[in-house]
Amino acid sequence: MSGYRIEGLGRPDRSQKIRFRFDGQTYEGHPGDTVASALLAQGITLFGRSFKYHRPRGVMGAGVEEANALISVTRGPGRFTPNLRATTVEIYEGLECVSQNRWPSLKNDVTAINDRLGMFFPAGFYNKTFMWPRSFWDKVYEPVIRRMAGLGDSPTEIDPDVYGATYAHCDLLIIGAGPAGIDAALQATGTNKRVILIDEQNELGGGALSDPALAAWLERSVKDLEAAPNVRILTRCTAFGYYHDNFIGAVERLTEHLPDDQAVPGKGAREKLWRIRAGEVVLAQGAIERPLVFEGNDVPGVMLASAARTWLFRYGVAVGRKIAVMAAHDSGWKDALAMAKAGAGFSAIVDVRDNVDSALVAEAISLGLPVYLGSSVIGVSGRHGVTGIEIAQNDGARRKKIAADAVMMAGGWTPTIHLWSHSKGTRALARSCRTSPTRTCAVPAPVRASGTLAPAWWSRTCRRRKILAGSRPSSISRTM
Repeated sequence: MSGYRIEGLGRPDRSQKIRFRFDGQTYEGHPGDTVASALLAQGITLFGRSFKYHRPRGVMGAGVEEANALISVTRGPGRFTPNLRATTVEIYEGLECVSQNRWPSLKNDVTAINDRLGMFFPAGFYNKTFMWPRSFWDKVYEPVIRRMAGLGDSPTEIDPDVYGATYAHCDLLIIGAGPAGIDAALQATGTNKRVILIDEQNELGGGALSDPALAAWLERSVKDLEAAPNVRILTRCTAFGYYHDNFIGAVERLTEHLPDDQAVPGKGAREKLWRIRAGEVVLAQGAIERPLVFEGNDVPGVMLASAARTWLFRYGVAVGRKIAVMAAHDSGWKDALAMAKAGAGFSAIVDVRDNVDSALVAEAISLGLPVYLGSSVIGVSGRHGVTGIEIAQNDGARRKKIAADAVMMAGGWTPTIHLWSHSKGTRALARSCRTSPTRTCAVPAPVRASGTLAPAWWSRTCRRRKILAGSRPSSISRTM
């Protein structure tokens, strides 16, 4: 283990080094790293400050679901972009990025005094307090409040970049290139259908990128898709809207990952707007893990279990050396067990449930991981990073403090149903299924839900209790 990098794990090319700057300090990473993975590899957990009280914030997720680690990137005059997720910004030589919503620095933020005075700043207090004298609102109150609150600074200069737009037509559009999306595309390679496969990440694979057991399958599948003449692959492309008659809007980022000397304004488009008309759409966007609620769950170093797994197996970065797990779902156990076998250190697995699959408990004990069932994390110590946790049984008895430098949360999964909802797809509460609170239902359009978005996947998961068991879930795609 070098720093927080674990040898032999991760997809970044460690034979090459990339230098970038964050808040004026130079760091090193590797091709394939994001800003977040490169900083986590060097033990950095503090990425930003909260919107109102300026509380310390670290990474919570590992992708576009990240809401805490927001940064600004600058490439020169007119090329300043705020509110980018550090988990999705790919590093390149000479990258300049800064944290947001702090003064004068991220670690020493004077405006964090708001957190200490929080009892005096309830929600909407400014609408009731700053009313007199009336003339002060425009000249004093509002400017001060706007300066202290908010996220990134708005760009003030003219953007010199150019942006492209195009139309595309296809018989089958697949949104999401995880295992289910790749399976759907592979099934169409032997047909005469025109297929477009899009994914927001820089490479195909989705969850398979964080599963070493699927590496060979993924490599083989990607080669088959790239060789298929009827399949067009769009990476770094985000579908943002599902409109009438299977009209999909998507934006492709063309130069965001390139060094400044290759991303020169005026020499090619920075982004491209895709307006796609599809005969049929397969939605395979996967699911997002749910966090858990406990005191201190916003301390930097507390994150989703799926994110910790991604950092380790996709980027080769251990999020800590004494990781604690707070689980309400089997997937947290499976992530922890897989990470422990790969060399990550754990101090405890805490589960709110009294009864957990005996095979999981036995495996955890065999690996030397302390297990606490029927218990919960009731507090996290640390300000800019986790230093320990306090646990107790669900009845409040037998409190105990445990040393830890990171916490993984596993609260179950919620399907990514945004585009499904755009297509007039409905949802229903799956009361009999504890793994997902919602399931997709009928929709009056030629659209299918696949993988973790499909109701059949969730119901089978409920019966088999094998969600994210370390192997690729079956490709389930039903016409809705």
